Amino acid sequence: MASDDVTTTLRRIRNIGIIAHIDAGKTTTTERILYYTGEIHRMGDVDKGNTTTDYLEEERERGITIVAAAITCHWKDAQGDPTTINIIDTPGHVDFTAEVERSLRVLDGAVVIFSGVEGVEAQSETVWRQAGKYHVPRICFINKMDRIGAEFERVYEEISNRLDSHPIPLQIPIGAGPEGSMGAFQGLIDLISMKALFFKTEDLGSTFSVQEIPEDLRLDADAWRETMLNSLSEYDETFAEQYMAHLDGADLTVQMIHDALRRATLTGGAQPVLCGSSFKYVGVQQLLDAVSYYLPSPLDKPPVQGLHPKKGTELSRKPSPDEPFCGLVFKITNDAHGDLSFVRVYSGVLKAGSRAYNPGREEKENCSRLYHIRADDREQVSEAMAGDIVGVVGLKKAVTGDTLCDATHPILLERIEFPETVISMSIEPVSSADKGKLSDTLNALAREDPTFLFKVNEETGQTLISGMGELHLEILKNRMTRDFKLKVHVGRPRVSYRETIKKAVKRVEGACVRQTGGTGLYAKIKIDVEPEVQPKGAPVMHFANKMKGGVIPSEFIPAIESGLREEAKSGGKTGYPLVDLKVTLVDGDHHDVDSSDLAFRFAASDALRNAIEEAGPVLLEPIMRLEVVTPEDYLGNITADLASRRALIERTSTRGKLMVIDARAPLKEMFGYSTAVRSLSQGRASYTMEPLEYAAAPESMLEALTG
Repeated sequence: MASDDVTTTLRRIRNIGIIAHIDAGKTTTTERILYYTGEIHRMGDVDKGNTTTDYLEEERERGITIVAAAITCHWKDAQGDPTTINIIDTPGHVDFTAEVERSLRVLDGAVVIFSGVEGVEAQSETVWRQAGKYHVPRICFINKMDRIGAEFERVYEEISNRLDSHPIPLQIPIGAGPEGSMGAFQGLIDLISMKALFFKTEDLGSTFSVQEIPEDLRLDADAWRETMLNSLSEYDETFAEQYMAHLDGADLTVQMIHDALRRATLTGGAQPVLCGSSFKYVGVQQLLDAVSYYLPSPLDKPPVQGLHPKKGTELSRKPSPDEPFCGLVFKITNDAHGDLSFVRVYSGVLKAGSRAYNPGREEKENCSRLYHIRADDREQVSEAMAGDIVGVVGLKKAVTGDTLCDATHPILLERIEFPETVISMSIEPVSSADKGKLSDTLNALAREDPTFLFKVNEETGQTLISGMGELHLEILKNRMTRDFKLKVHVGRPRVSYRETIKKAVKRVEGACVRQTGGTGLYAKIKIDVEPEVQPKGAPVMHFANKMKGGVIPSEFIPAIESGLREEAKSGGKTGYPLVDLKVTLVDGDHHDVDSSDLAFRFAASDALRNAIEEAGPVLLEPIMRLEVVTPEDYLGNITADLASRRALIERTSTRGKLMVIDARAPLKEMFGYSTAVRSLSQGRASYTMEPLEYAAAPESMLEALTG
């Protein structure tokens, strides 16, 4: 393919995610997009459980998205230019936040959907922060303008204030609320062309009529257009000059506005805001045009950065098929046909049947077949080039976050960091014959889901599984019985605690001395240990070597560090993992013959155990960020209940006619909260909860755990 053709193809690709709070309308919007782009010929309905992207049995039963589904569609924008859009429809429920995290890591742009009634909700803030972390340009879509209580202006202000962002309005709604009500939602006013758009329900919104703006809305439309032009002038100097010239009588063309919006969106400086109702077929085509006009193609993104796996030098790869191949495995799904790995190709070309190098594991992997994915359907392709997202069959060792590359040009891309698990429960097979099958099933689920962990307690032989919340573990349990045909008993959910130390201790000794003729074991070390909160994403223990040269040969230092980390992982006094420590190696002793890696590993474990005993353990419990939305009548009941659960209420605010309580509460006290909040509010309150941090638990809990 000629390089001009390749550039044109790349320029017309959009890799986007659809992200939002649970129930804002992500899946319905995706369903409409697939219909208008001709990918499906009948639209499904979330309530009926027949949408394209919610294809798991569990998703259809619950009416929520659990796994991020990838799908490719093709759109011709208002100018007739074709665009290939790779969409990932992500979950909104906080227990599946890792699905959003790994999707955003590989996407170029995102559509953030807000409900016109609820506005900016707890999980909206989380996904906005996640998108900001990966520098993903966004456009906003205020959905559900046909619902009672929908208010465009209030939600627009919330996007600006609560998300600390810079929204630019491109449309305003004509009316708001359901059909038959006063001032019902009827259509949109396009602030760029200054025309009114009315959609036809008879053909499911496929066509719409463009009319002059109704006279009674003209002043409102003029004011909003001025807001759009002024906001755009703030972020784009070129446009500011064009706008000043326009005020002096020069022309301001539609193309100038489009170009300025694209520049402002790509820098992340501003976010275009559109509105509509996906359920009522209003505004989705305009959203597709905006994706095509303003969100980045792979060519608009900076070259991807990585490290040389051996030398540690910085490397970069441009989004071009002429560069050496490099891609990132961002998701693995397990089905009847084996593992399917989702790979974002950043540079070069990946061919079916080729062997790719996995530098993180120093393994070569077979990429036997490549597929373009359409939710649970697949279309086989012979190759994938820079900018593409494909499913790969044949990878055996790769897990989420691994790099694949050309063996002659190795590069290691930054891994994806996932939050700590906060809840665990015991699990055992119903029959002893299923023991081996349980182990295989848990391994398969852990490969697929990086926030699912399991471990076997050596003393009791009990298997513990850990995850992000009650719903997360319940769905994993259901998958074991439904997809893997495994019958299991599960214990009650319990909190995943952590442990740290009260105070710093100096020169604590650890030793391993076993000399009984022949080659023995000899190692002694001294360490300083102090509490030190580690930044998010960093290892839980900071190791430093302050020993004078030659006291212990340098080849034993990695064994000491690894012994300390293993001991921290296996747990302190209560058996829970140790976190937030700084361990400094200050002195030691070795034997020319009997010292070995193993001896120093044992000595390091011994030293850390002694240090924890001397410093005194502190139990840390997971604290959750909680948002409760309730009618005012039940506010007193709910706040009194939260106080009894050791919750700290940070603020209470209003959202339309509802009250919003923002609080932080220990996870231990929040089990069964969904039932409690329903009975306290006669089923009218709702809540969302996400992990916030680990904080010191009351002394009485440590005493209860250690007996």
